[in-house]
Amino acid sequence: MTENKGYLQRYAMLFGTYLGGFWILKFILFPLGISVPFLFSIFIGLTLCVPFMAYYYVRMYRNMVCGGTISFLHAWIFTVFMYMFAALLTAVAHYIYIRFIDQGFILNSYETMLNSWEITYKAVPGIDAYIEQLREGLSQVRSLTPIEITMQMMSMNVFVGSLLAIPTALFVMKRPPADYIGGR
Repeated sequence: MTENKGYLQRYAMLFGTYLGGFWILKFILFPLGISVPFLFSIFIGLTLCVPFMAYYYVRMYRNMVCGGTISFLHAWIFTVFMYMFAALLTAVAHYIYIRFIDQGFILNSYETMLNSWEITYKAVPGIDAYIEQLREGLSQVRSLTPIEITMQMMSMNVFVGSLLAIPTALFVMKRPPADYIGGR
């Protein structure tokens, strides 16, 4: 059976929406996890589940739409599109959070962490250079607007998704069985 590429965008949008909804729910745990480490652990655990969810969705697409066979390139493109649509949806939630809800909470929390590290690890030789480097990075992030931060996060999600799409496509791809010539 030939691959049905006509449904690629439709199903990438559908499964990307599901994945994006999962990312949004997962993102809620990130700022809460700064204050409650257990919630941050759950956030990390759910983040590790993302490639497995993507694999499940691409496999479902292969079996339902493509008749059980899919080439590597088709699977990779589908997976990249799915991550791209998930990143677009999640970017909306990131922007709303950063622009209207956060009010500097995350950056202030990191600043407090750096201050405590500076006091705790001041006896460690060379730690001052690392802490100063982290402070410079933090001041650069503070200079960004909410839309710039959102665009950075979205492009990172698409880039990492493109990389994760390679092993996903390798595991999902399935060639059609060769025609059996010569019967019994």
